[in-house]
Amino acid sequence: MKQKIVMEVSMNSEKCRLKAMKIALVTGVTSVAIEGADRSKVVVIGDGVDSANLAKSLRKKFCCANIETVQSLG
Repeated sequence: MKQKIVMEVSMNSEKCRLKAMKIALVTGVTSVAIEGADRSKVVVIGDGVDSANLAKSLRKKFCCANIETVQSLG
């Protein structure tokens, strides 16, 4: 099942954003993007991605990572 996961991650620099994108590239992910007015949202689109494990991986590096939405895409 393809899903869209939006996560709020506290990132201060472009280097941090790149690290977050690399961490979010797990098995099953087809697209990773940084969105939001302050560029603090990581948007992951993929098939069979575990949002809880993804949040756990991001928290290891960025202390504060919260799941905002998990949405099914057709």
